[in-house]
Amino acid sequence: MAAPATTEEAEITHWLIKSEPETRIENGVDMRFSFEDLRNEEDSTACWDGVRNYSARNFMRKMKVGQEAFFYHSNTKPPGIIGLVTIVKEAYPDHTQFDPKDPHFDPKSKKEEPRWDMVDVKYIRPTARYMPLDELKRIHLEHKTSGGPLRNIALFTKARLSVQPLSQEEWDFILELQNKKPV
Repeated sequence: MAAPATTEEAEITHWLIKSEPETRIENGVDMRFSFEDLRNEEDSTACWDGVRNYSARNFMRKMKVGQEAFFYHSNTKPPGIIGLVTIVKEAYPDHTQFDPKDPHFDPKSKKEEPRWDMVDVKYIRPTARYMPLDELKRIHLEHKTSGGPLRNIALFTKARLSVQPLSQEEWDFILELQNKKPV
């Protein structure tokens, strides 16, 4: 029996994207962007800008219109999954890389050769309950030994990435988890 494909080997169709819901000032700009902020945007849609990690950028380049992602609140107490979004525009140059006043400015990036991309996401709905990181970590550790669905989840194997792929198995498990009492 062949080992299950990882998200690196299989076609990626689902994602987890991280954002900071708490105020954090960088170069005079509040970097805060919560799930509620997304809901309050015009048409509940926003560009997912400011990603400055090549692996995360490369994952964004694989995102397709109609794919769904979990919206994850990071750098808060407690961090966790709060909602669902859908990709509504595929990767295109991130305008913040060209703005010297923006905290995400990249002086090495040129308009004719942009280094950074962004996608547009649209609010779908909150999850049935907030799923905190510590609960997901307990499940991950259990699944690592039992071979469960979250055994290889990027949230723990590539923890620092703000854009992470999810396998269909991981996606389905978390969708079901939202309807269960916390473990």
